[in-house]
Amino acid sequence: MPEASDQPPMPTDAGILEFLRLSDSFYPPDAVSASVAQQRIWYDALCAGFDRPLPEGMTTDDALVGAVPTRRYRPARVRANAKLLYIHGGGFVLGSLDSHHAICAELAEFAGAELISVGYRLAPEHVWPAQTDDAFTVLKLMLGEGARVVLIGDSAGGNVAAGLTLRARDEGLSGIIGQALIYPGLGGDLVSGSYHEMAQAPGLSTADVSYYRAVLKAPADEPVAHPLLARSVAGLPPAYITVAHFDPLRDDGRLYAGRLAAAGIEVWFREEPQMVHAWLRARHMSDGARDGFQALCLAVSRLAGSL
Repeated sequence: MPEASDQPPMPTDAGILEFLRLSDSFYPPDAVSASVAQQRIWYDALCAGFDRPLPEGMTTDDALVGAVPTRRYRPARVRANAKLLYIHGGGFVLGSLDSHHAICAELAEFAGAELISVGYRLAPEHVWPAQTDDAFTVLKLMLGEGARVVLIGDSAGGNVAAGLTLRARDEGLSGIIGQALIYPGLGGDLVSGSYHEMAQAPGLSTADVSYYRAVLKAPADEPVAHPLLARSVAGLPPAYITVAHFDPLRDDGRLYAGRLAAAGIEVWFREEPQMVHAWLRARHMSDGARDGFQALCLAVSRLAGSL
């Protein structure tokens, strides 16, 4: 196997390069070497720097589901026959109801669907399975109320979303009609494929992924925490999986899409050739990210029945 280059692989998309420059000004590339408290300060500033106003007529409501904070987004015109459940990224260590506020709002607006975002507990204060338990609490309430649900998650949230579909299937819960996984981490081996090729990718390195896994403390043999380990993916809902080319997590999404397709699950897979991890935040400054977000919104809309 060739040695990983000391020079990080870089896209050429001008908007993404500017996005990386701005992101580094808020959240330094070596952030994981700082305390968790400092990481959260930097990350919150980053998220606020990319925030945008709510779409016209959209309302939001914060509420507790048990002890789990949630935020409900309701567009001025609801036309979908399903609800969206969004689980945010941040390596299980960072993020909140505020960190993905504009992203959730724009997804809900495009799909014409109510969306509920989950403010799950974070590591290291709360190790696995706190994150999946919190999201599952909200999911069970939605399903218990008769909702048809599309699960959406980015990065660590994509991991939680994929794990929830396995958990719901194994517990005999019905009503999840789709899943949209955005550059998800699904438990790849950290040494081969994109973990090697993109080990020094801008925005997220393989060492960063290893750090977040160590902080989470999920059992290494647990499929809900590492969906690529699932013995069977039969019976899972249709999926849209999007990955970034310049991302160590890229092949997790590729491999999972392949497994779903081989099991006869309807799956749409899209690799963004110029994108880096966390490109969702660049959707208003990069043509490639804008196209990727449009494709995501269309897929979510189809899964939710609003197209």
